[in-house]
Amino acid sequence: MKLSKRGEYALRSMINLGIAAKVGRSLVRVTELAKAEDLPVKFLEQVVQQLREAGFVESVRGKHGGYRLAKADSQIRIGEIVRLIDGPLAPIGCVSQTAYEPCNCPDEAHCGLRMLMLDVRNAIAAILDRYTLADVVEVTTRKMQRDGIPLPFSAPDTTRTKKIASKGTNAARRLSPTEGVVHQLIGDYAI
Repeated sequence: MKLSKRGEYALRSMINLGIAAKVGRSLVRVTELAKAEDLPVKFLEQVVQQLREAGFVESVRGKHGGYRLAKADSQIRIGEIVRLIDGPLAPIGCVSQTAYEPCNCPDEAHCGLRMLMLDVRNAIAAILDRYTLADVVEVTTRKMQRDGIPLPFSAPDTTRTKKIASKGTNAARRLSPTEGVVHQLIGDYAI
């Protein structure tokens, strides 16, 4: 399974809307979401519209309008968002729970490839369905606060911002395999 750009943008936007809610920001414009993640506005508008139609976000029209989460971030599973945007999690159709398609092998019940891909699908689904948007928002904000990075959509703290600018950030560095959400939730930052 490879997450599409559309799926990536949807998840990044949902995380940012979760952070905005956490810092007390009631509405965020698409242009702000796009700027925060350096995403193309027109494409992001389409993604957010799809999230709205599915009931993950709601919009408020007008001069001071924008988007917000339609339900608590603790009620939104990451797997739901990925399935909405990118479809089934299964790498091949014959192991999909939501979009099963028979394969052309002569004995599906004893197919080694099918058994392997079933394990892949189950592992991916287990992780994406275990974690909620709230879990990812919590880990993200904790790590940003630990590293002295201001949270998006919060009131700027100019002394803190100057300190960060002089130190520089390590935002572009590669993450090690132990820096994922799972590690953050059960490792050093257990909830």
